[in-house]
Amino acid sequence: MANEQSLRIAVLAGGTSRERNISLESGDAVSKSLSGLGHIVSRIDPAHIDLHALDWSTFDVAFLALHGTFGEDGHVQQILEDAGIPFTGSDSVSSRLAFSKSAAKERFIQNGVPTPAYVLIHESDSAARIQQLASTLGFPLAVKPDGQGSSLGVTIVRTPEELPQALARCFHFDPFGLLEVAIEGTEWTLGILDGEPLPLIQIETGRGFFDYEAKYEDDDTQYLFEFAFPTSVIKAIENAGRRAYESLGCRGLARVDLRLDRFNEPWLLEVNTIPGMTSHSLVPKAAARVRLSLGAICERSIRNCLHRKPTPPAKQNLLSAT
Repeated sequence: MANEQSLRIAVLAGGTSRERNISLESGDAVSKSLSGLGHIVSRIDPAHIDLHALDWSTFDVAFLALHGTFGEDGHVQQILEDAGIPFTGSDSVSSRLAFSKSAAKERFIQNGVPTPAYVLIHESDSAARIQQLASTLGFPLAVKPDGQGSSLGVTIVRTPEELPQALARCFHFDPFGLLEVAIEGTEWTLGILDGEPLPLIQIETGRGFFDYEAKYEDDDTQYLFEFAFPTSVIKAIENAGRRAYESLGCRGLARVDLRLDRFNEPWLLEVNTIPGMTSHSLVPKAAARVRLSLGAICERSIRNCLHRKPTPPAKQNLLSAT
């Protein structure tokens, strides 16, 4: 290993998912921050480098900035676990759980974390069956791919007539999808670092919900740290976010997305185990609120994961029994 202050770090970014460009931006920001702290940083793009064939003994730790499929769904985590190299973020089991919206919601339900009612659908389901399921849930509802990030393929559907187009968009990204009760209210996100919450953010966008464009392209999206809500409501949001993080067995850095309904009750939407690190990203904004730089987040992330024990094979097989 390099000396205690300087580490040989592989920053994994890019990949082949639909979030490749965002991942490259995150990887660039992370690499610059870590290099600026004196670490020896190598950028690794799985789209061009076979991770199975890589000599991981040349690195002390891997920093994961891979968004979307392969990066957040447990695949790259399994490769790194098998290689015996420490890596940032959640392990392979928790990553798989979090990336599948339906699996995550089942875990939330099991642990008493409030999450909107939903049904899992498949592209082979008949239009009549899906319409019936949608009518049972009621409108408005959210149609979303089961395994996808950055709100790709997500549509808020307010009438039955809007459903076919929303389904086509959903199934373009994943053969499985969710019909989920749409919570009318305000949007929130909570960054969590090693189990401790970062400042809560309320999101305001004119786009109806915090979609891909609002996340990465719309400079009019507002991120609020001062709230017109009682302290008890804010604490309830933070508590729900922390419980969601814990229910999936997450570790390191993650971001929890929630909505607050008109009765000021929080509802858990999803947990992102590899949150973005771009200029528009929420976790760096929250960290900056408490004077925590991106470099400080990255440094803390790699130092903490260096001391974790390898994931036991029993836990790696846990998902098959879930």
